[in-house]
Amino acid sequence: MNQTITKIGQIAVPVKNFERAVSFYENVLGVPKLFEAGQLAFFDCGGVRLLLSPPEKEEFANASSVIYFHVEHIDEAYADFKEKGVHFADEPHLIAKMGQTETWMVFFTDTEDNTLAFMSEKVVAE
Repeated sequence: MNQTITKIGQIAVPVKNFERAVSFYENVLGVPKLFEAGQLAFFDCGGVRLLLSPPEKEEFANASSVIYFHVEHIDEAYADFKEKGVHFADEPHLIAKMGQTETWMVFFTDTEDNTLAFMSEKVVAE
């Protein structure tokens, strides 16, 4: 029987300072925390679970893949989170235009030097 991937169940984000990282995701980004178990913190990001934890082995101690958080209004999110002290690498910018839909992104880092991004799709008149 062939099995197929149906969804992402969890994304692990490596952290150096557990308490600092949990505070950033919970209090600055506002991602709802599900629970903590020792040095593991689980968050619910629109049905995708994020796991924050120190790496189990040294070879897993590098930065995570880029996580793109969808926001409705990227310019407002940029301003709000910049005011909260989030360190952005750039400003919101157009990545692609497909018909009347524009995809915008802005990149930032968490407290553990993982690269994250906000993304937003804007419908524009032609």
